[in-house]
Amino acid sequence: MVSRELTGDDGRDGPGAGPGPGPAESGTEGGLDGEVFVRWLRLAADEVERAADRLTELDSAIGDADHGGNMRRGFQAVREGLAEDGPRSPGAVLTTAGRTLVSTVGGASGPLYGTLLRRAGKALGDAERVPGAELARALRAGVDAVAQLGGAAPGDKTMLDALVPAVDALEKSGGTDFGAARTAAEEGAAATEPLRARKGRASYLGERSIGHRDPGATSSALLIAALDRAVYGDTEGDD
Repeated sequence: MVSRELTGDDGRDGPGAGPGPGPAESGTEGGLDGEVFVRWLRLAADEVERAADRLTELDSAIGDADHGGNMRRGFQAVREGLAEDGPRSPGAVLTTAGRTLVSTVGGASGPLYGTLLRRAGKALGDAERVPGAELARALRAGVDAVAQLGGAAPGDKTMLDALVPAVDALEKSGGTDFGAARTAAEEGAAATEPLRARKGRASYLGERSIGHRDPGATSSALLIAALDRAVYGDTEGDD
């Protein structure tokens, strides 16, 4: 799994822990409240912090070696913003985090991740609780916005290679199986290794981009892993 490779940790308390218990035990029947989304982003910050050096290593092979540092800085700012704010709706949590990423993350990652979260947050509206199926639809809106912004599609060796299969899996389950979404994202990120990059800085390398895992797809898989953990009540590292 992507996160195990990043950390070398097969234990339950790390991002390499297996997916959640499955759709029958998802705990989404009553909807997800704002605290689940806060937990998601805090866990994402934990995932990024642990994986930052590996993300930079991946980016040094086909990019400009700043992805790990940029993501660490951005999600640390998201964490700090969450600590400052009071109670909020799921949509507000995501839109605020998206704005923070746009303003603090350099390169292409800030606008892309920021667009993902802001567009998903906008799709959720002001509801205090959202069913898993609504979150799946919101994430689809976010992913579509990322594709439009970057002019990319699955197979181009970008973050979409993790995000699109994750959302596909979540939609297929009716918004109940976040473990399947996590697995799909991790498998999608791993599958970027033999691809030739068609978008972004890596595309300038042509054939030389083959044989390297995409850092954006890898960090996107971490984001989905954090979502899986948050939905199933994992608070490890959530301070």
